[in-house]
Amino acid sequence: MSQPVERPRRVIVTNRKAQHLYHILHRVEAGIVLQGSEVKSLREGKVNLTDAYAAFREKDKLELWLFNLHIAPYSHGSYANHLPTRPRKLLLHRRELVRLRSMVEEKGMTIVPLQLYFSGPFVKVELGVVRGKKLYDRREDIKARDAERAMRRAASSE
Repeated sequence: MSQPVERPRRVIVTNRKAQHLYHILHRVEAGIVLQGSEVKSLREGKVNLTDAYAAFREKDKLELWLFNLHIAPYSHGSYANHLPTRPRKLLLHRRELVRLRSMVEEKGMTIVPLQLYFSGPFVKVELGVVRGKKLYDRREDIKARDAERAMRRAASSE
């Protein structure tokens, strides 16, 4: 089997809220089916991951779709511009789809896009299988972050 090709990676957008709101249990890279005007709009950086999620549209099909990903219409586009929040198909190997479906069927699990980036000429999305954090988990994370910051401050002042 051949080695995977290392392409230059240029991040378009990162879902920073995902780290705060969810426990990320598994990460996977997927291709995404886009129209030409969507790619041009992504090159301009006009994208919003805030409410986006991935799901299987039909119970019996192994097709993963990305919903609520907002890609703004291309600024120099014509009447043939794309719809901003249309569902977009994700491209994964069959075994990855089977694994994701089995993980998501567990209670409380969902798939959230963590990052959107160019991998060479291709647009890729990093997906995370996540479980929502409880309020007390978020508070503990904030306390740990504050304590670590205080220790670094104390160490740098000495």
